Amino acid sequence: MTRLPWIGLATAAALLASCHRPAEQATAPTSPVPVGVERAGPIRWNAAAGAFELNGKALKTAKLWTFDESTDGFTPVTSRIAPAPGQGLALTIADPTIRSPKGLNVPGGQYPLVLMRLTRTTPGALWDGALHYSTPSHSEAFNYLGKPLSGANPAVGETTTLVYDMSRQAKGAPDWMQSTIDQIRFDIEDKPGGAFVIRQVAIAENPEPGALAPAAAPAAAPAAKP
Repeated sequence: MTRLPWIGLATAAALLASCHRPAEQATAPTSPVPVGVERAGPIRWNAAAGAFELNGKALKTAKLWTFDESTDGFTPVTSRIAPAPGQGLALTIADPTIRSPKGLNVPGGQYPLVLMRLTRTTPGALWDGALHYSTPSHSEAFNYLGKPLSGANPAVGETTTLVYDMSRQAKGAPDWMQSTIDQIRFDIEDKPGGAFVIRQVAIAENPEPGALAPAAAPAAAPAAKP
């Protein structure tokens, strides 16, 4: 064993412990981040009920993360995250990726909605908003992803709920609906610098598919008669 004669044992132990601290941890905001203006959308968070609602009715969730003094198992790659007590999860973007825990075991056909409510605290350089996922049959791939139907790219100080309807996923349909979901991954922004407080994330049922359906295109005007 190498001796460290120039420092005490307590100091040496502290130095060794610091080598194993996760680099992604960051100091959370010390003062509450206001919700500010909340963008209207089809789904809203009811703080009193502790639930997401669609048309005033609470959504049944397979998973609901509220980050109450915990990261709830969410991990970045090089971005920084830390619990923001009473607020959610403070996130400073260095790379796009933030992942949920593995082993979710969510039946995608029953739970097609993925929801993320967040407040932007710092401007970003390039919004992405992609949702990737893995199943027992395949890992994350660009052939399987979703994009939010609403809530994308909030302004500084604005709170939105990103709504992903994976029954109409952007690529790879109908894979989500036919799969058991093991893990989800959000690519929030493609360039570093942006910062957010992620307040809640959920995987939920959609009892009213029509309520989230894209608006029908207006009918074409009849051609003028010669």
